[in-house]
Amino acid sequence: MGFDLGALPVFPWDLLEPYKAQAAAHPGGLIDLSVGTPVDPTPPVLQQALVAAADSPGYPATIGSPALRGAIVHHYEQARGVTGLTPDGVLPTLGSKEMVALLPSLLGLGPGDVVVHPHIAYPTYDLGARLAGATPWPCAHLDGLPPDVAARVKLVWVNSPANPHGAVLGVDELTAVVAWARQHGAVVAADECYAALPWAEPWVTQGVPSLLDPRATGGDLAGLLALYSLSKQSNAAGYRAAWVAGDPALIKRLAAVRKHMGMMMPGPVQAAAVAALADGAHVAAQRQLYGRRRRVLAAALTEAGLAIEGSQAGLYLWVTTADRQDAWATVAALADLGILVAPGTFYGEAGAQHVRIALTGSDQQIAEAAARLAP
Repeated sequence: MGFDLGALPVFPWDLLEPYKAQAAAHPGGLIDLSVGTPVDPTPPVLQQALVAAADSPGYPATIGSPALRGAIVHHYEQARGVTGLTPDGVLPTLGSKEMVALLPSLLGLGPGDVVVHPHIAYPTYDLGARLAGATPWPCAHLDGLPPDVAARVKLVWVNSPANPHGAVLGVDELTAVVAWARQHGAVVAADECYAALPWAEPWVTQGVPSLLDPRATGGDLAGLLALYSLSKQSNAAGYRAAWVAGDPALIKRLAAVRKHMGMMMPGPVQAAAVAALADGAHVAAQRQLYGRRRRVLAAALTEAGLAIEGSQAGLYLWVTTADRQDAWATVAALADLGILVAPGTFYGEAGAQHVRIALTGSDQQIAEAAARLAP
């Protein structure tokens, strides 16, 4: 029995269209901070590598070039403190959202299986479970799952740093998730695409830990997968350059299906990804840029009487009002100022009193937003 396309939920951002029109009517124009799409130029190091590899007449390998897989392994060693990852534990993907949506299906999940995801989370975790015919289960704490549900869990999603609220899972928390999943025979998949953007200690100094960190895995990657993307750290969302890494046995299964589906990262994009991973300077520069915008916007929101909660890392500020009013009321109030933001309800009912405000405006737009927020 296939997935009922009629059962697809409304794409959340379509619900923002009336508020977008409202914001666009502001005399100063629309400032769209509702979606985390990069606005700064893709660094020259990526562009030049892409052009240099433009003569690409043959089909690329689904598993990626040896150069790309080696670069990803090196990245985890140098930037994330991960040891034990090998090139056969790496698989390029067409952006990370593809893998979020398809992973339950690629793992063979179906009716009766449960996919656990955070109770405040990117909506594609839920959608991916439904596409496979499995049951999505939003969850704040794994130990709180009913026993009959826990027995059916086949996949556990973690998202650190989290979208939308920016929380970071420490090594102890990741270790507990790994232990629970192994006890219950479940795969753990970690969406880590904001890991290069920490704003609070200890993460600024120590770095955001990966699910694949040997302190969390005990040196064993079995049953574990980590997703990452160059979209945010390298302003390369248009390149769709991402990957999944971890357990070689699981990677082999995923690659086998994707070979049949013809899902391959284009060769020039692979070359650009290799170049991006060899250059840390542009990542540091972009983080400084977002940090400056974050300080400007956070100060203005606070001065306007709004409260910023969580937001330890990532591209967003998780904001509520002093009286914790309904998220859509806050969306409407900010739209009156020409500022479009996303309601927390897009990420689950637990977000119904918050809005997510992206840092992905230009310096000029962020400064203008701050000016409009001034009491």
